Amino acid sequence: MAKKKVLVACGAGVATSTVVNGAIEELAKDNNLDVDLVQIKIAEVEGHVDTADLLVTTAMTKKEYPFPVINAQSFLTGINMEGTKQEIVDALKK
Repeated sequence: MAKKKVLVACGAGVATSTVVNGAIEELAKDNNLDVDLVQIKIAEVEGHVDTADLLVTTAMTKKEYPFPVINAQSFLTGINMEGTKQEIVDALKK
C-alpha cells in the first residue's frame, strides 16, 4: 500500500493538532499503515489540496476538498474516539 499524506489541522496548528497527530501516529503503527503526517493550521489546507489523501481536523470547515475530511473532536472529548479511529483507518486503507 502506498504512503498516504494525512493533514492534521487545528486552528493554530499547535495544540490540539499535536494530540491528534500523536494518536494517528500510534493508529498507523498499530494497523501497519504507511503515513506522512503533516501538522498544519486549518488555513493552510488549501496549499496541500493536490497532494493530500486525508484531512483530520479539530477545526470546523465547511469547504469541500477532493479527499475525505474527518472531524477529530473525539480525540479531545473522548466521546466516540474508537469510531473516529476506525473512520481514519478505513479512509487510509482505500
